[in-house]
Amino acid sequence: MPGHGEALLRGSFRALIDTTSDLTSVGEAATGAEAVDLARALRPDVVLMDVRMPRLDGIEATRRIRQATDTADVRVLMLTMFDLDAHVFAALRAGAAGFLLKDTPPADLLNAVRVVAAGEALLAPTVTRRLIAEFTRRPRTASPLPRALDGVTERERQVLALVARGLSNTEIADHLHLSLATVKTYIGRLLTKLRARDRAQLVIIAYESGLAGAAG
Repeated sequence: MPGHGEALLRGSFRALIDTTSDLTSVGEAATGAEAVDLARALRPDVVLMDVRMPRLDGIEATRRIRQATDTADVRVLMLTMFDLDAHVFAALRAGAAGFLLKDTPPADLLNAVRVVAAGEALLAPTVTRRLIAEFTRRPRTASPLPRALDGVTERERQVLALVARGLSNTEIADHLHLSLATVKTYIGRLLTKLRARDRAQLVIIAYESGLAGAAG
């Protein structure tokens, strides 16, 4: 569990995680470089990654973890003191599966770890709103949907737009009146067709295509 020299904060997070029956911390690192090394050595399900770290910042450390073959399946949940758009975009593009503020209540932080471990993307509601606002503010390209979405069906686009709005599989199923299994099938098809590593990358694709903004 990396941080930027904040040993007390790291210890607090570790103690919090170890008090639960279903979660266990396996290590902690003070620098981004150490985080990458530990991820390779320990192969954790989820890494809590601080954005600001010495020797190697959290975003670059996340990119290295996610791009390396031996740690590509490690999920990264980014933590920061500041709700900054630049950090959100950079973290998601680096492969982070979630983004939370450090003042998130303990129960919400633990739930976020569980959500990310289960394979879903996790964005704080304020972050999701800011992302949508940013992408809808940007000028549209000549084509409303890029070539990357050419092979995506109308129903798959509906699912993708709801993923970008931060809805869980269960919420998407309720919204579209589909079974949970059907939603999971659509998500799997989207990951394959769009060559996305995970749900967070689907969020980025939806925003950059204009699909998320169009969905409101």
